[in-house]
Amino acid sequence: MRIVDSHCHVSQDWYEPVESLLFKMEQNGVDKAVLIQMGGQYDNAYQFECVRRFPQRFSSVVGVNTDRQDAPRILERLADEGASGVRLSATTRSPGDDPLAIWRTAAQLKLTVSCHGKSRDFASPDFAELVPAIPQLLVVIDHLGTISAFGDPDFPSLETCRKVFELARFPNVYIKVPGLGQISRRAMPVAGPSPFEQPITPLLEMAYDAFGAHRMMWGSDFPTVSGREGYRNALRLTMEQFAEKSDRDRGLIFGEVAESAFPVRG
Repeated sequence: MRIVDSHCHVSQDWYEPVESLLFKMEQNGVDKAVLIQMGGQYDNAYQFECVRRFPQRFSSVVGVNTDRQDAPRILERLADEGASGVRLSATTRSPGDDPLAIWRTAAQLKLTVSCHGKSRDFASPDFAELVPAIPQLLVVIDHLGTISAFGDPDFPSLETCRKVFELARFPNVYIKVPGLGQISRRAMPVAGPSPFEQPITPLLEMAYDAFGAHRMMWGSDFPTVSGREGYRNALRLTMEQFAEKSDRDRGLIFGEVAESAFPVRG
């Protein structure tokens, strides 16, 4: 099975350089990763350098300052440079007459949106109006629809998660599956075979029931995951949660969907 990690951050100035990610990938049999620009970062040069150096291993999802009037033109240039997608917030709206200008530009350029935000933003009526307004745009919800980790005050209730998963009614909405450390409480003391309190949250099964394997993709959230269960466990333990699914479904979730959504663009 070809494994693709749909959510990684690399930087020479924050987090870790690409060589650290490559080491983790090679240790764990991960074939390719999608480099996701950090929030508020609009210099994408390092990500493009990584793709040029390792064209078979990485694709780049760029950041753009959407408060600028010329953001659509900047995104066009980034697409010409090889961007595979753009990272936007669920609440991102463009200045000027068309609040969806940057979203429409992404669709015209055939760039996938890696979409971050709080669960309440994804569950809002505004977002539910946005995604069907641009049906040709592929929108991938980051982190199972939450940016917080289990135990944080902002971690959503099951009811809020259900509202996020209801977005599956729109065929252009996909979702990223994180490592279990983002959605489960660590057991004390930690011990194998699972380091989490039991039973494991039903969120992964809920997402599978809503979206199906053909609209789900695993993402480690490297290197943040290193402060939770670690890269190896983010892959291994999440795979175990899907152990009873078919080989076809597991191949989709852990590789094929991400590779299709974020292809390398020359």
